[in-house]
Amino acid sequence: MSLDLQEWQAETINTDRLCLRPLRREDADVIATALSDFSVTRMLSRPPYPFTFEDAAEWLEGTMNGDAREWAFAITQPADQVLIGIITIELRQGGYHLGYWLRRYYWGRGFMSEAASAIVGRFFAEKGDITLHSGAFAENAGSLKVQQRLGFQVTGLRDIYAESRGAMVQEVTTALRSDYFRPYNFD
Repeated sequence: MSLDLQEWQAETINTDRLCLRPLRREDADVIATALSDFSVTRMLSRPPYPFTFEDAAEWLEGTMNGDAREWAFAITQPADQVLIGIITIELRQGGYHLGYWLRRYYWGRGFMSEAASAIVGRFFAEKGDITLHSGAFAENAGSLKVQQRLGFQVTGLRDIYAESRGAMVQEVTTALRSDYFRPYNFD
């Protein structure tokens, strides 16, 4: 069972304050700038640090050229469509995984909870009763709060390698089934 990437990548998901739109090649500059901020990149396991324009362009190319294992969207505000973050659902390690990051300027405003609620809601509407996995570094209280708001349950703790830090870190693993999903509404 796989996601229909071609169909999903062409769609836009709108919320009250956000537009989750397909990625564009011209997003590479903003992605490179955002992930050059160690405050952002240090909480992610796969991006290297420093993160370059070439890293962004390579990742975008792979994502946009039909990696049928991943849905990836730019998180934007409707007025300007400028990327403020990325949200993905990816098929890896035998299951679907939610991942995301947001530019530091936009932290603490409920944007990620709103974006994650929209994509998770669409995922469950498409896939039905299936488990969605996620997680966050143990020190990343903000990311864990996003997951908690949506109904994710803690499933464990593990050590993983963080490319940006060049070191092992503890990750809290989480999972969510459709019957536990709590959509988030920004008030």
